[in-house]
Amino acid sequence: MSTPAPASVKPSAPSKVELLELLSAVGGAVCQDFASAAAPHGLTHMQVKVLTHVHRDPASMREIAEALACDASNITGIVDRLEAGGHVRREVSPTDRRVKNVVATDAGRAVLRTIRGTMQAHGAVDTLDPDERTLLYGLLERLRPQIERGGAAHTAT
Repeated sequence: MSTPAPASVKPSAPSKVELLELLSAVGGAVCQDFASAAAPHGLTHMQVKVLTHVHRDPASMREIAEALACDASNITGIVDRLEAGGHVRREVSPTDRRVKNVVATDAGRAVLRTIRGTMQAHGAVDTLDPDERTLLYGLLERLRPQIERGGAAHTAT
């Protein structure tokens, strides 16, 4: 049986590897939760990721492909299926008539709200008090830009 450390002893900070493993585990669980919540609506995880990307603002196929780190040809098929289901539509870009933007429809935004509402991850988030949610949100928002663009130059842990 181990003895707890005295209150004056500060625990060591987790390593970068430990933090990344934890982020990966949480991210993977949220992705699985997302996929499970989307399946009853006939949507795949990737279709919901595209819908999530365009639910507030239109985006070009190229922007979606870059944001989701996918080949543009894969995005075309995903958008085709979303469009066939009435979840998105394509519109000519107001700034470049050669570009088609993907726009979420009201039906697409409604199904996304429903999917998010049935996700089990909400229960985990509910265990955090408002101050903890604010802290976590701020930290994740700080990390997000670097993670989305592939991170900064690699440094030692």
